[in-house]
Amino acid sequence: MKPILAVIAVATLAATAAPVWADDLSYNLSVTSDYRYRGISQTRLKPALQGGIDYAHPSGFYIGAWASTIKWIKDSGGDADVEIDTYLGYKTEVAKDVTVDVGFLRYNYPSNKLATSANTNELYGAVTVGPATLKYSHSVSNLFGFADSKQSGYLDLSATFDVGSGFTMTPHIGHQKVKNNGDFSYTDYSLTVNKDWQGFTWGAAFVATSTDAYIGGKGKDLGKNGLVVSVKKVF
Repeated sequence: MKPILAVIAVATLAATAAPVWADDLSYNLSVTSDYRYRGISQTRLKPALQGGIDYAHPSGFYIGAWASTIKWIKDSGGDADVEIDTYLGYKTEVAKDVTVDVGFLRYNYPSNKLATSANTNELYGAVTVGPATLKYSHSVSNLFGFADSKQSGYLDLSATFDVGSGFTMTPHIGHQKVKNNGDFSYTDYSLTVNKDWQGFTWGAAFVATSTDAYIGGKGKDLGKNGLVVSVKKVF
């Protein structure tokens, strides 16, 4: 997930690729009632506008960029109102119904001006067996503005089930360990239901965490249990 150079790189690949690859370039745009990341609201429990671009090569390599409006940086005393993520990786099927996905992800918060920069670099690896995916993300920089937090890790398990009539159900559990900041480590849970209808994906998710998250004296628990609704379009 990050900067403009990655977007330019994707656009350049798209411009020079052979026509047979055209279907491997996609765009997405979504609106959500609350941008929750690893269970924590990034938008002070308010709506967010999000969008991204992805390019997948037939060999299994992919690259992409994604952005969302946010509020937590300004609530923390910084000066960024957008998150821009860039990522690249490789995904392949290693056996029947077994897929491996590895890559690098950068979270950018332009001009965030926090004492410890919120910009974060992570390596990740995931194994999908049938409907279930186990993923581990490991920070190779400080994590989201926490001082001395390099080598933090996030482990999550999710599964996607087709329940018929265009509906899917996705249960999820994850644990965020913040290195040298143990009081901020926590577990998050969610259950998401999606429905494809009229060319859009409509979603509703119940999200919960094991922590309270108050930022900047705004009086809102950003980790509180809540229902998040969203609509997404892929082009």
